[in-house]
Amino acid sequence: MFQNRYMTKGVSSEIPFSLQNLMWIMIDSIKIDKKNYLQIFELKKEIIDGTVFQKVIHRREQPEYEMAVVIPVDGKDVVVKKVFVF
Repeated sequence: MFQNRYMTKGVSSEIPFSLQNLMWIMIDSIKIDKKNYLQIFELKKEIIDGTVFQKVIHRREQPEYEMAVVIPVDGKDVVVKKVFVF
């Protein structure tokens, strides 16, 4: 799935390469035969016990799927965006 990987200028400039790479890894790691063409990522800030985390939620509708990853980061490096991958 997603043999050719392209991104908009906005994603390239606003999403750090490490998060871009993580999102592709999350898509590639899905253990389902048929993957939906539309992948949705929510990038959020989460604070747990005073520590700032980058939360990455990966969703799709068909077949229904959701996975979340939480990464400790420096508070100023958190990205709050929604990214659609077609």
